Amino acid sequence: MCGIVGIVSTEPVNQQIYNSLLLLQHRGQDSTGIATADGPIFHMTKARGQVREAFRTRDMRSLIGNIGLGHVRYTTKGAAEREEEAQPFYVNAPYGIILVHNGNLTNTRELSSDLFSIDRRHVNSTSDTEMLLNVLATELQGQIKGLDLDPDQVFKAVEQVHARVEGSYAVIALIAGYGLLAFRDPFGIRPLILGRRMTEAGKPEWIVASESLVLENGDYEIVRDVEPGEAIFIGLDGEMVSKQCATNPRLVPCSFEYVYLARPDSVMNGISVYEARLRMGNRLADTIVTHMDKGDIDVVMPIPDSSRPAAMQVAQKLGIEYREGFYKNRYVGRTFIMPGQAERKRSVRQKLNAMGTEFKGKNILIVDDSIVRGTTSKEIVEMARAAGANKVTFTSAAPPVRFPHVYGINMPSRRELVAYGRKIPEIAAELGADHMIYQEVADLQAAITEGTPIEQLDMSCFTGDYVTGTVTEEYLEWVEKTQLS
Repeated sequence: MCGIVGIVSTEPVNQQIYNSLLLLQHRGQDSTGIATADGPIFHMTKARGQVREAFRTRDMRSLIGNIGLGHVRYTTKGAAEREEEAQPFYVNAPYGIILVHNGNLTNTRELSSDLFSIDRRHVNSTSDTEMLLNVLATELQGQIKGLDLDPDQVFKAVEQVHARVEGSYAVIALIAGYGLLAFRDPFGIRPLILGRRMTEAGKPEWIVASESLVLENGDYEIVRDVEPGEAIFIGLDGEMVSKQCATNPRLVPCSFEYVYLARPDSVMNGISVYEARLRMGNRLADTIVTHMDKGDIDVVMPIPDSSRPAAMQVAQKLGIEYREGFYKNRYVGRTFIMPGQAERKRSVRQKLNAMGTEFKGKNILIVDDSIVRGTTSKEIVEMARAAGANKVTFTSAAPPVRFPHVYGINMPSRRELVAYGRKIPEIAAELGADHMIYQEVADLQAAITEGTPIEQLDMSCFTGDYVTGTVTEEYLEWVEKTQLS
């Protein structure tokens, strides 16, 4: 999971991209980068860490040009500690291309071999983004017939990328001297949204970004989501053209975007994240009453922030008091996307503090958005008991996470997942909770897709059904071995 943005403007874009990345910071805290184009010349700055600490005034002054892109990184492929793994990535031919990518490729072994032995291209990192960039560059080079590049050649190259690449990918690229390219994998697993605003002179300015809140903050009109398999090309003059470049595209967005990853004030694939989380709470409440007497619950509490909408709906539907018992330190990053289990564990008590007056002598029902490794959940239960809770019921607005997520979320190993190989009472015992209640898979699907034409979500981490159809048991074992070695 990463956050990406690209802008084609009539004015310098450096500050616009910086502001956009601040809004996308929740999608990645490992590293960040900005690239701009001033005519045929690229300017790029990237560094480890968060946006506010990565860029200095001198960096912003060097990012010249009216077209550019930016990235915040949450490591799923490549080493988190190496600045060389940060995006954007650059190749000098054809023309010069800079690219950012949100997602995860699942055929990197094959691509690595083909890029070297067939395409004669050198990849200087372990990042699948650099592989994707070189595949695009190879296919674009093969389409060039003369001195100039036209959109049809670009779209044909994207068709070939779809044919060679497997997995999830939302991509934004700059082609030196020509414009901005954006495209999305044929399943639309990762989000990408197109926006436009008009200058006083009547000229269009364009933006593509991972979440709609970036568009709204910049006073862009939301035009639409980039369709699965579609490519959009925006020239330096602001002319936008698009084409469907996949053979059999279908929209199967990632359910975890709505459970946890996206900000609640975003709309993706026509679905309000906030409203989806409210519906998750309604359906979770129905499940809770089938498993326990609501008279045994004194208060409902969320784990701030992403579980708050669901918790409010649980409390309202059950007719139980809603209380904020955990105070969040907003200067500590999201524990789920921190690199390393030890770092996640250390950060929990820095991130949350239990207010004793809300717990003492009460039967507490805690609502979290999801439970992945269980590190945070176990610490939270211990904190609730230490604060004086009588009984602790732990609930999740998502089903048990029992399978690796291979499409852009750092869940590579089944052995890391607290629900893997355990029944729900065993999970409760592992976390130290008196009761453990999860959302049903069908209820999560219905809560997210209600009122939309979307028929399927990527629910692979809950069901083990990988929508691209190319993820095998052998591949999962290879991922676990390489990630844990």
